[in-house]
Amino acid sequence: MLRYLSDAPLRGRATAATNKVEAFNGFSDWVRFGQRGTVAANDPVEQEKDVKFTSLLANLLIFHNTLDIADVVRQLQAEGWVIDPLDLAQISPYLTEQVNRFGVYSTHEIGVTPEDYDTHLDVGFSVLEDEQAPAA
Repeated sequence: MLRYLSDAPLRGRATAATNKVEAFNGFSDWVRFGQRGTVAANDPVEQEKDVKFTSLLANLLIFHNTLDIADVVRQLQAEGWVIDPLDLAQISPYLTEQVNRFGVYSTHEIGVTPEDYDTHLDVGFSVLEDEQAPAA
């Protein structure tokens, strides 16, 4: 404890690590918006699933954000920008602005059939109809 109090660089590293953990926890809570951050089930197996699924979803979103950031960096480099690694290190993958958790629903396209939509399935369903026919 005395070393922590007397060593400013150590305190800085500890604070930075704590801030990263807290940022992830806030991001994870944002991802898990449906239950307001609480585990609703009283069953330990369900609680474990809830925590693991939340972590999985958060990690998938972080991965997606990282890929998007990499695409933007590549595009900037292609345009001639010089990317400073120190600037890049300041970008957090805990981005939420581009995510619409509730989806996008457009009602003006309800009657529009997509061009590549084909309703035909090359499957013979007559076998099922024969099985359901009442015996005479």
